[in-house]
Amino acid sequence: LSQVHYPKNYDLLDSAQKRLAFDEIFLLQLGVLQQKQNWVSQKAETFTIDPAVLSKFIATFPFQLTNAQDKTLKEVQKDLASGTPMNRLLQGDVGSGKTIIAALAVAILVQNSAQAAIMAPTSILAEQHYRTMCSILAAEEKNDMPLKTEEIRLLTGDTGSKDRDQIKKGLLDGSVKLIIGTHALIEDPIQFKNLQLAVIDEQHRFGVAQRSALRKKGSNPHLLVMTATPIPRSLALTLYGDLELSVMDEMPVGRKPVKTYVLNPLERERAYHLVRSNVQEGHQAFIVYPLIDQGDNDEVKAAVDDHQMLQKEVFPDLKVGLLHGKMPPDEKEKVMRAFRDKIFDILVSTTVIEVGVDIPNATVMMIEGANRFGLAQLHQLRGRVGRGEDQATCLLIPDTEDALENERLRVMTETNDGFLLAEKDLEQRGP
Repeated sequence: LSQVHYPKNYDLLDSAQKRLAFDEIFLLQLGVLQQKQNWVSQKAETFTIDPAVLSKFIATFPFQLTNAQDKTLKEVQKDLASGTPMNRLLQGDVGSGKTIIAALAVAILVQNSAQAAIMAPTSILAEQHYRTMCSILAAEEKNDMPLKTEEIRLLTGDTGSKDRDQIKKGLLDGSVKLIIGTHALIEDPIQFKNLQLAVIDEQHRFGVAQRSALRKKGSNPHLLVMTATPIPRSLALTLYGDLELSVMDEMPVGRKPVKTYVLNPLERERAYHLVRSNVQEGHQAFIVYPLIDQGDNDEVKAAVDDHQMLQKEVFPDLKVGLLHGKMPPDEKEKVMRAFRDKIFDILVSTTVIEVGVDIPNATVMMIEGANRFGLAQLHQLRGRVGRGEDQATCLLIPDTEDALENERLRVMTETNDGFLLAEKDLEQRGP
């Protein structure tokens, strides 16, 4: 300490700083590993599935699993059969097919008459998972599916009291096998008959306390945590050292990488032109802004002000929606739904759309003030397009010409690999 404050020379200053940093990370690691130890020393129910049944189920998918999905599935199966609670962080880039792994884990559990819960940070994401899970696990037209549609339920803030009571009853008597919801799932009155698997989506939105609250709803349930924000390996091991790490770094066959370009602010007309031509082909577009409204900051383009201008002057014949963080949650949901149902051609938005929203029909992502975003954020935003069959484009427009030279923007045009971008972000901005 004295050398940090009154160093005799630069070398001692340097080693004193390193020593303090070491102490901090050492204690953090001890805490994290202690958590892991407590977890591993507990017993959990074991779950296995007949390989033939599993293969038959996987054969119903309209696609083949990637090697990364295969590998991760084996890790998850091993965890479920091990007798200690699974504690796994599943990192995969946008579109690498993490949800399929979660669905397969659920399938293994419900074969063994246990219950599973999937928790997502927003209602619209929970709904999306609900639709996906119903189509993967309970498709009506296929026989011998793991679940029936009525055994899968959705619980969010919007769920009416009659439905809520039904769901509560179903969870208690075990007739509801899979519940999908927002953090409403952690709240007290919700009790399970036999919760054995908790899946948490978008890990960074849920703290350790919320993880453990969900866990307490069962007796040592297995835990699978998913994130689409690739974290550099060194950082992941430090922050989530209590979790085993699975990395899905491979894209499904046929996914076209999003083409990314940096435009000079003066070339905005070209961007608008691209947006219009995509809409004319029946697609949709996002235009993202760093701020909600101009307020005190004149340089930065803002969503609310530009929404008016875009609707009146640039795209008077198209429907332009607006989405930002200050809207009440139900209002946001309404706008996102309208966009999903193609009522809007273009959605003007702040970064509230960054996580998980699936609009396969959207093919253009135009980001204003792009130099104001971090790499991970730009990558998340870009991941909102290119989720369908068609080629998608991401246009990055910095505030000023000087910002064209921005290192982050250049990296974005060079790669679509989220893990590589996360490493670069760590290099550029430090931990």
